[in-house]
Amino acid sequence: MIELTQQPIDTETVLCTVRSPAAGAVVLFLGTVREITGDAHTHFLEYSAFPEMALAQLQQLEQEACALFPLIHVHLVHRTGRLDPGEVSVAVAVSSAHRAAAFTAGQWLIDNLKQRVPIWKKEHYADGRDEWQHPGMGLTAGPAPEAAQ
Repeated sequence: MIELTQQPIDTETVLCTVRSPAAGAVVLFLGTVREITGDAHTHFLEYSAFPEMALAQLQQLEQEACALFPLIHVHLVHRTGRLDPGEVSVAVAVSSAHRAAAFTAGQWLIDNLKQRVPIWKKEHYADGRDEWQHPGMGLTAGPAPEAAQ
């Protein structure tokens, strides 16, 4: 299951979608907005995406993960819009018969999601500065899709 949402991520629902009697392991990773980035205080983050492109890439990652790892269920959800420190921006949940596959697949999914999915993050700092980020595309302080929400 894959999602983009502007609403807070319901982590209990994410967990429920991957649980199964066949699964001996369920792994949930939550990415949260941190208050300090380097030496800068983060006031809030703003995530933007081209939904069709982002959803297509999330679907591709889900398919690849299921081909690479013995997974039972996968749930990927990324939030867009304004997020304050402490809020959940992304959730990756997987289930598998065994923990090694679940842990490895979960890490593979979040690493590849951050690198490959066209979701941009604009950091708004307490000192009034702001800066666009996308680690996988080498974008820092450059243009991003203002109207792509």
